Amino acid sequence: MSSRSFLVTGGSGFLGSALARRLVQSGHRVRVLDNNFRGSQARLRDVWGDIEFIEADIRDGDAVKLAVSGVESVCHLAFVNGTEFFYKQPELVLDVGVKGMVNVLDACLSASVGELMLASSSEVYQTPPVVPTDETVPLSIPDPLNPRYSYAAGKIISEIMALNAGRSGLGRVIVIRPHNVYGPDMGWEHVIPQFVVRMKVLAGRHAEDPIRFPIQGSGQETRAFVFVDDFIDAWMLLLEQGAHRGIYHVGTMDEQPMSRVAHLTAQYFGRVAVVQPGEPARGGTLRRCPDTTKLSLLGYRPRYSFEQGLPIVAKWYDEHSHLAPRSSD
Repeated sequence: MSSRSFLVTGGSGFLGSALARRLVQSGHRVRVLDNNFRGSQARLRDVWGDIEFIEADIRDGDAVKLAVSGVESVCHLAFVNGTEFFYKQPELVLDVGVKGMVNVLDACLSASVGELMLASSSEVYQTPPVVPTDETVPLSIPDPLNPRYSYAAGKIISEIMALNAGRSGLGRVIVIRPHNVYGPDMGWEHVIPQFVVRMKVLAGRHAEDPIRFPIQGSGQETRAFVFVDDFIDAWMLLLEQGAHRGIYHVGTMDEQPMSRVAHLTAQYFGRVAVVQPGEPARGGTLRRCPDTTKLSLLGYRPRYSFEQGLPIVAKWYDEHSHLAPRSSD
């Protein structure tokens, strides 16, 4: 791919910073827009001299227009992620998601930017009727009264707006649905960081095995995790080969029961855990695993197994556990 200019919204977040870094490393010009609500400029320290950073809220239409002006492609990742936010601040999640999408589309059309790459989510399926789940499975909001679905609703609205903008005005729109991306410094409101921090605390309190480890649900709930470097590999592949108005899953087809995630986390600390089931989260999904055939046909092959990736992430959170918010203890 020849050198191009990109705007990455949400570019100081977990995924956005990884994408911005890869774009710089690939020789592209990169502008980042973020208000650092959940992001941190520290994530961009190694490429700080190679990017342009605009500190602004995605809901600020004028700031978004300024950020979009002069770029060739927009990678839109700005959103409020993290299950704790879905339950506790659903109005904020929706406000950022919907206003942000409106502002990005208005700015792209105003500046005649022809390409938009949109980060959506596996949450748009909620409880999929088919597992593994391909891109044709209907999107759903099973209960509009459950605040958890604020995130999924915002993502569904964003997809529909972007895909329809691709009918005219935008020459290339691609929707990417990540499935449980994990990696170092991914935030604290996710299952793997919370498992690591809690396991470290319990291991310090109890010298002998087994460690009794309470979890939400039965432990048989599954997720298929994808390491952040593999996710960025897929994004770069779709920049080159993704079809206009194409929708693509990014993930793996390796389902992991939550009980095994707990056992592998304990193993990192050299310990043995006994999982203690608890009440499931209201609105949680029993199984989530993408069918990645569509992406695989473009040549995508993940490089990291879960067994390889988890210790990398556990090590980061082990070494940075002093930064964890109290709610993660």
